[in-house]
Amino acid sequence: MIRPATEKDVPEILAIYAPYIENSTATFEYDVPCLSSFTQRFRDITAQFPWLVWEEEGTVLGYAYGSAPFSRDAYRWCAEDSVYLLPESQGKGIGAKLCLALEKVLIYQGYRRIYALITAENKNSITFHQKLGYTLRAELPDAGFKFGRWIGVVWMDKPLDFVDSPSNFPTAWSAIMHNQQTISDILDILSLF
Repeated sequence: MIRPATEKDVPEILAIYAPYIENSTATFEYDVPCLSSFTQRFRDITAQFPWLVWEEEGTVLGYAYGSAPFSRDAYRWCAEDSVYLLPESQGKGIGAKLCLALEKVLIYQGYRRIYALITAENKNSITFHQKLGYTLRAELPDAGFKFGRWIGVVWMDKPLDFVDSPSNFPTAWSAIMHNQQTISDILDILSLF
């Protein structure tokens, strides 16, 4: 089941993320954040962007969230995706369902383009995003240094919806989560996955 993440999920989310930091180049983060720091990160992100979890039998198996790929106001209709799963949950379609649900919620909020920044050696993530309709836009060699070596990254993107001249910035996730009707709309979207 896909549902909006809550602060109660943060310990499980951090437990999923920590091995990616410690053992892979899927993230360029070096150190596993402490729970209080990661909880604050969750609060900061969910003030504007959705954070979703896939839960089965009370256990979080994976998560996906949006974030800002750029900081200037003109980019406010753009989002970046992040998707992480427990190793035993990979290859079951959970990641794709989470990512597609995230896209639907971002469209509902008013976002128009989503980006994926992926380490160049993460071929599984690149293929995953290509299957979801993302296009490779740029390759940046030797962009990050982790585990004693330089690693390139690729930028991919996908248009979500197109509006010539939007009248408003995207709606904040925190505003959606405080409005019963929009919560109902979001839950209807998530029930499709």
